[in-house]
Amino acid sequence: MAESDWDTVTVLRKKGSAAQSKSKQAIITAQRKGESVETSKKWAAGQNKQHVVTKNTAKLDRETEELSHQRVPLEVGKVIQQGRQNKGLTQKDLATKINEKPQIIAEYESGKAIPNNQVMGKIERAIGLKLRGKDIGLPLDPVPKKK
Repeated sequence: MAESDWDTVTVLRKKGSAAQSKSKQAIITAQRKGESVETSKKWAAGQNKQHVVTKNTAKLDRETEELSHQRVPLEVGKVIQQGRQNKGLTQKDLATKINEKPQIIAEYESGKAIPNNQVMGKIERAIGLKLRGKDIGLPLDPVPKKK
């Protein structure tokens, strides 16, 4: 238990105020006088330790599985690029049309973006091609509006 960072803190209460004391003599004196004495344990008390290695960290280090976010497939990026060029739009024009930053269009085309269904839907409507599901690259079917 040499790495234990527990520290005992004793609080002596005198007429509504609280004072901390770590000496045994002060605690015994307070107990003799009939004052209330409260003892509690605090983690890393009086230390400036912010990065403490815990059991969970070690468990994560032993984990062998590589965890990462799913990225947009390159096939989808190429479909976006071809559809944009067929409409005669630059990345900036397409981004302006769908109210997004040009950087987002560049990330989707290069396959670095994490897919977002809202953005994908906007791009689909802007270029007129499907980007999700089985029929990637096929023309977007106009959905009849229900009244």
